[in-house]
Amino acid sequence: MIKGRALIVGLFLSLTVCAQNKQAPSGENKIESLPRDLEIQLALSALPPHLRDSATVYVLNPDKGFEVARKGTNEFHAFVARTGDDMFRGSWPLTQYRDDILYPISFDQAGANAQMLVFFDAAEMQAKGTPAGELKRIIQDRYKTKYYKSPDRAGISYMLSPVLRTYTNPDENENVVTASIPHIMYYAPDVSNKDVGGAKPGGMYPFVILHGPHGYNIQFLGLTERAAIIKEYEEMLARLCKIKAEWCVPILKGDDLPPVQHHH
Repeated sequence: MIKGRALIVGLFLSLTVCAQNKQAPSGENKIESLPRDLEIQLALSALPPHLRDSATVYVLNPDKGFEVARKGTNEFHAFVARTGDDMFRGSWPLTQYRDDILYPISFDQAGANAQMLVFFDAAEMQAKGTPAGELKRIIQDRYKTKYYKSPDRAGISYMLSPVLRTYTNPDENENVVTASIPHIMYYAPDVSNKDVGGAKPGGMYPFVILHGPHGYNIQFLGLTERAAIIKEYEEMLARLCKIKAEWCVPILKGDDLPPVQHHH
């Protein structure tokens, strides 16, 4: 499988990182729900402020999968994945579901009709008791057979939340990390870095990941914007930290934010 968006996290381990791989994977198929109000707030944090009030928001029912918590009107969709699309990458065996993945993400309607389906299918199959290894095989087969289509137009996926816990380099292994790296993803199916003059991963200039039909052009927010998002959500981050130590993100302000560094 080609590299997933979670490789972003591996490229920016210097950006507010903590609690690497300390959480033991859960042996159960189901996970513990977040408090409903917290889950909705965390989901909406993936979006910019002007889109939140009118977006469709989903919450995860561990017994069924994602359910609509609030129907929106602006064709944007937000949710918190607890089993991300990146776990299906690479050949490493997925023997158990983790209970510490935290993946706030949003899609416009084009992405909801395409990329978002992977998250929803995974959540539904996990809720039904599909073993982790079998789920990984099913999703990988669906990618190979092009069951999951690329978006039918240009569009955008916002991942502006101040916290993300996911795999660092899922093409290679199952290591995970917690980080604060708000970013914007533009659909770029079958587009390469060379095609768009993409920069090396990191910094203020866009670059392409997931080369192929599900590619994205990624742009990170600047230091000032990241600091503002962390400040806006200090209370939410504190609540998450109390629930699970692996979700704790240091509250960095202004000049305390570390610079972007290249790791590849």
